[in-house]
Amino acid sequence: MRFRRSSILPGFRPAFGFTITYLGLIVLLPLSSILFNSATAGPRHMWEVVTHPRVLAAFRVSFGLSFAAAMLNGVFGFLLAWVLVRYEFAGKRLVDALVDLPFALPTAVAGISLTALYSENGWLGGWLAALGVRVAYTPLGILAALTFVGLPFVVRSVQPVLEDLEQEAEEAAASLGASRGQAFRRVVFPLLRPALLTGFALAFARALGEYGSVIFISGNIPMRTEIAPLLIVSRLEQYDYAGASAIALVMLSASFVLLLGLNLLQRRNRRPAEAVAK
Repeated sequence: MRFRRSSILPGFRPAFGFTITYLGLIVLLPLSSILFNSATAGPRHMWEVVTHPRVLAAFRVSFGLSFAAAMLNGVFGFLLAWVLVRYEFAGKRLVDALVDLPFALPTAVAGISLTALYSENGWLGGWLAALGVRVAYTPLGILAALTFVGLPFVVRSVQPVLEDLEQEAEEAAASLGASRGQAFRRVVFPLLRPALLTGFALAFARALGEYGSVIFISGNIPMRTEIAPLLIVSRLEQYDYAGASAIALVMLSASFVLLLGLNLLQRRNRRPAEAVAK
């Protein structure tokens, strides 16, 4: 006689039905409203909105600086996770707690703090201005804000994988004559690459939709430091719901394509990583 394995959940069908319903109400229904509102004015109006020079400039600022911030977080977030896992030092718990600060800190507070820090009369802004480097109210300031809000995603994605990674594989590679660089490149990094890509994708998506911390330090200069989320808010204030939805639809589509591509790349990279682990 075969016994059915007991489960805390009531069963696959009720649990799956509840999941689909919840996902539809919380995610799919709001996203479908964006498509509906953008389609109310017709494709011609939507095309005119998204191809306006001011909107295109905002897209370049948002996507370009979000990608650059995610790349920076991918490098330095990986290094920070490595230090937190592989080394013991005084104040380690404090540093580990500070990594989550952008999660808890309101974005407006982060924007005001960064502006006060990097303005020409700020603590760091004055020194940088003396060297001819302006941060506040420039694309460099936007990059600083987006890097700040996206750093925890990379660290928290890589850190648990690195903690579970046993050092015996590195020691075995060293015993076979591999240098530290070869052991890292051929043994460690393939195992960490999927987690690093996940952190990169999350940091990029977070930076792309960031609003509160950017509007203070960017200066909101049209054609230069204006971001796409600000244009969406401006359109909503003008009761142009179709125009705001058209801009939001472009950002949503680009983010979805990027996340889908990274997920497919993760699945492709997971196979060599599993082979290395075996």
